[in-house]
Amino acid sequence: MRKFLVVLDDSRECLNAMRFAAMRAAKTGGGVAILSVIPPDDFNHWIGVGEVMREEARERIHAHFEVFAKWMRDRQGVDPELVIREGDAVPEIMAQIEADTEIGVLVLGAGNDRKGPGPLVSQLSKSSGSLPVPITIVPGDLSKERLDAIT
Repeated sequence: MRKFLVVLDDSRECLNAMRFAAMRAAKTGGGVAILSVIPPDDFNHWIGVGEVMREEARERIHAHFEVFAKWMRDRQGVDPELVIREGDAVPEIMAQIEADTEIGVLVLGAGNDRKGPGPLVSQLSKSSGSLPVPITIVPGDLSKERLDAIT
């Protein structure tokens, strides 16, 4: 089964990327893998404090995931899987694509403010020609209706 890999983060545009991935998976008989990457600098504290922070980060990720997963199950009939990795985002995304051979498309949400599309879109689009899967970049300001129409 082909999976759409979507990155779960705190950005607003993440929502449209999640919607797009679920809608495409539902319409093509695919699956969704949701990846969340915990940055390494979050834990450069004392060992005990770092472990507590790591666990809190995982709890936040699971809570966010459950919101998206419920919507995907209820509205799209897609049961997503959650993957949590620790490290720098781009290398961890690439490692996940390499580790899961069913991943067929990477879905990223693009910001629409003056700061640009966001660091992941900027970094990954530069090397898009050498990636092992295509990237779908979903504009963060697309309406639900427009997303439905294009998926």
